[in-house]
Amino acid sequence: MAENFRTEIINPEKIIFSDNVSMVTLPSYEGDMSILKNHISIITFLRPGIIKIYKSEVKSEDFFVKDGTVEYFNNNLTILSSSVINVKDLSKEFINDLIENTQEKLKKEGITDHDRYVLNHQLDVIKEIRV
Repeated sequence: MAENFRTEIINPEKIIFSDNVSMVTLPSYEGDMSILKNHISIITFLRPGIIKIYKSEVKSEDFFVKDGTVEYFNNNLTILSSSVINVKDLSKEFINDLIENTQEKLKKEGITDHDRYVLNHQLDVIKEIRV
């Protein structure tokens, strides 16, 4: 317990996850980032990817996220996102719909390079999820 820190994942409707954890890996725009106890304070944005929460060295809980913000301060990690979903709650139908919607958005004219980057990255992550 001494090496754990408080982590919460919150969407506008409810708290998705709240517990003491040993490590969290986040998909930020700067790259995948792992947070351990006593990490420097940070505020960053999430890109599409998987948040891995480790309660112990071998057991993790995975969450799919499209976007959001992260704040780590004083050994408290807060993740705010309206698109976060526990991977164990994803269905094959949901994933297929998400792939189809993402591919349709990529076909639109006038899409910015930033949006194309985000959508392509989201597509890559979605295709790797196994349900």
